[in-house]
Amino acid sequence: MTGTDDPPEGARADRASVETGVEWVRPLPGPAAYRRDLALALVLAALTAASVVLYRATGWGEGAPWWGSALWIAGMTLPLAVRRRAPELVALVASAVFAVGAETKVGEALFSNIALFIAIYTVGAWGRSRRRANIVRGLIVLAMFGWLFWGLVFYSAAQDYLPDLSRDGALSPYLAYGLINTLTNLLYFGGAWFFGDSAYREARNRVELEQRTGELAAERERTRAQAIAIERLRIARELHDVVAHHVSVIGVQAGAARRVIAKDPDAAAASLSSIESSARDAVDELHGLLGTLRSSDTGGLPLAALDRPGEREPVTMSTSTRGFDRLEELVAESRASGLPTSLAIVGGPRDAPPLVSLSAYRIAQEALTNVRKHAGASATAEVRVRWSDEAVELEVADTGSGARARPASGADAPSAVTGAGLGQLGMRERVAAVGGTLELGPRARGGYLVRARFPLRRGEEASA
Repeated sequence: MTGTDDPPEGARADRASVETGVEWVRPLPGPAAYRRDLALALVLAALTAASVVLYRATGWGEGAPWWGSALWIAGMTLPLAVRRRAPELVALVASAVFAVGAETKVGEALFSNIALFIAIYTVGAWGRSRRRANIVRGLIVLAMFGWLFWGLVFYSAAQDYLPDLSRDGALSPYLAYGLINTLTNLLYFGGAWFFGDSAYREARNRVELEQRTGELAAERERTRAQAIAIERLRIARELHDVVAHHVSVIGVQAGAARRVIAKDPDAAAASLSSIESSARDAVDELHGLLGTLRSSDTGGLPLAALDRPGEREPVTMSTSTRGFDRLEELVAESRASGLPTSLAIVGGPRDAPPLVSLSAYRIAQEALTNVRKHAGASATAEVRVRWSDEAVELEVADTGSGARARPASGADAPSAVTGAGLGQLGMRERVAAVGGTLELGPRARGGYLVRARFPLRRGEEASA
């Protein structure tokens, strides 16, 4: 029976009631389920008719008219065609027709019991109101047991009814017969009630499971979108750093070449060569960074990352190999651009996580770009790296006279690219991403200081 009650395709559950705690109402099935109910009713009608013929052959209901049996068969089975549309009404009709057939002996006791069981089961499985379903089933069970007990008591005094069953003794054969009937009916009606409620609960659990599955799928999509947004933000930071650094170098060298091109062609040629080198480096880095943005299908993420949308591993940049080991090159570029810059390393280098190493390089690059832009022509800069077991500290200090033109600690310097204050904001975000700290501000003895501290253990966890 439960196989006929599976929701067909197209049936939709009321998920809002599951969320709000309001009594859930099982959705009505589609046309395919109603066709199956009609087929079930017709099959039961045919089987019941055949059973009635066999019962009459045994002498059951010999005096009853055939037209009465035909009407009883129709009333007992055909209402099941609409059992899921009006389950309570069908169960009441089936119960009444069953009792009439038993009293008038126009029916039979095999397929009529199956039809009544299905009708009561359907009230529990498809009832639109749990309160109404319980009331209807309770009335049917009370009426059936009242009818049973009335019959047992009434016929206990009729010696011609089941004369072979003695009425004598504490546990007489007739009493045992009555107890067996009572137990059989308890199992019959209890089973119909239990399996009906179980089907209803299973349907609700399926809806809740579908709801949770949908929520998990939506959460996976949100996580995927967040990962894409984070990756794009990192790429934007990389683009800002690359463009700011190389354009700053190109601007300084172009100005130097313009001033000496007539007096010292060799110096002008060197400056132009530096411009060419910086432009080539910028193009190479931009090409690598923008490569991840060319596919609209992947949203800027590596395809391997999108193959695992349920995993929540942070996406790390793989387009840049710049880090602590290339600070010397950065310092050399700064010197070549006209800013006297020195590099000092204190302590033995440790194995730094890639994200920490890249963040330190980009912060040093941004700080030197700001020195060239704001510190003045006579400024010098120093890059210092201090290694310890727990952390690595990066300092970029200058002796420029333009400190007043730069913001104090807590404010953002105008970006070398957009003038929108993205430079120091990017520094803060990079340091915060690995659990570090950042100090920005003018020095007491003049100049400006950028100090970033990266905890190595936290950085490992952040980039894992």
